[in-house]
Amino acid sequence: MYENDQFAFFYLKDIIRPTYFTFARCNMKTSISYNRIWQIAYPIILGSVAQNLINFTDTAFLGRVGEIALGAGALGGLFYLAIIMLGLGFGTGAQIIIARRYGENNLKQIGPVVEHSIYFLLPLALLVFLLMRYGSVYLLENAVASQEVYDETIAFLKYRSFGIFFAFINMVFRSFYVGLAKTKVITYTTIVLAITNIIFDYLLIFGHFGFPEMGIEGAAIASVIAEVVAMLFFITYTYATVRFKDYNLFCFCQLSFARLNRILKVAVPIMMQSFLSLSVWFVFFLFIEKLGESPLAVSNIIRSIFVVLMMPIWGFSTATNTLVSYLLGQNRGEEVMSLIFKIIRLCFLGVLGIVSIGVLFPEFVLGIYTENASLIAMGVPILNVVSIGALFLSIGFIFFNGVSGTGKTNISLTIEIIVLIIYVSYAYAMVYIFKAQIAGVWTTEILYGILLAMFSFVYLKKGNWTTSRV
Repeated sequence: MYENDQFAFFYLKDIIRPTYFTFARCNMKTSISYNRIWQIAYPIILGSVAQNLINFTDTAFLGRVGEIALGAGALGGLFYLAIIMLGLGFGTGAQIIIARRYGENNLKQIGPVVEHSIYFLLPLALLVFLLMRYGSVYLLENAVASQEVYDETIAFLKYRSFGIFFAFINMVFRSFYVGLAKTKVITYTTIVLAITNIIFDYLLIFGHFGFPEMGIEGAAIASVIAEVVAMLFFITYTYATVRFKDYNLFCFCQLSFARLNRILKVAVPIMMQSFLSLSVWFVFFLFIEKLGESPLAVSNIIRSIFVVLMMPIWGFSTATNTLVSYLLGQNRGEEVMSLIFKIIRLCFLGVLGIVSIGVLFPEFVLGIYTENASLIAMGVPILNVVSIGALFLSIGFIFFNGVSGTGKTNISLTIEIIVLIIYVSYAYAMVYIFKAQIAGVWTTEILYGILLAMFSFVYLKKGNWTTSRV
């Protein structure tokens, strides 16, 4: 496997180098420095570190409860994430528009975008809550083979669904600050969220200090409490640090359907692609569930590790969205490709550094999550596979978010749909036709990264996006 890792590295180098020089000859170098990219990305990366502590804590604690709870936590968590992607997608669309208005120096139009995001997301949260609270029983009943895993998943979602209201409000604040490239507050808020979740996980999963021992239900309640505390922190920080009149913020003007429609035009494709992406990953785990409780349990551990590998990718992808939209707002579209390649270099190196730890010390990393020797042995080859996949995704995600940042979100949705159709078809074939081992099934992540990079690159090279308006 080490030989495959080395091959992947040199293969990627051969792809990037000629591609970069092709664009260098025909695109102006951007004045946005590596330092400025890092200033925007690193608070989001640190925020992802703190956010991952929630995932890490839930997985590590539930791993001590048992394989059933671990597998149910995976399915319940992914179901929640798939649903919450609707709100995150809308927030990303709002973020792109806020960054564009900021680039245009049209600050007074930022507040109404924030307010209309709230007008839309709160009713959506109610619909999503009803789906998670009551619809999940019917959606999962025939999808999950193990009755024990099904029962635990439903118990998890019964409480986890209440967090959707607070999570959506947090997304509005996140869109506002990321759109302005003022991302440090994302780190502060997520640290608060992570610490709160760790404390209440410890108290409610195992029943310490007089609290009830609730197992997987305790993990769900702890996450909801953490989201409430994070929302209160966002509100307090905003009132303390932001001059509302600069952005015409929180005047709560009358609902304008024309303004809401402009936001939706950008946001809906992102909402759909985010929802589809996590939904397909949920389907991927349903495929794995058919392989048995142990493959599902080890895959939940790998999912937690994979999130760590994705942290720099998410941070730099968000920076790509913001900075591309900002450049186009200043009519500096000729600098976009130079910017994207700068971000790819930083992102690839960041992922490579994290990947190296897992490749060199796989038993140690897996041992953090479980003491089960058979799960650790099963997890080592999967960890090597997803490490290679993360390297490809460090390129694919940046190109893909470059497309979204132009405002051509209908194109990014089309790319996502094509890639996901191939992804889920490949995963189905590996499980049901080729009867592959669990490590072979996880090669879908490598395929996903390669396809996302290829399709997004082709559009950025050939497409008409420099004059895109949002």
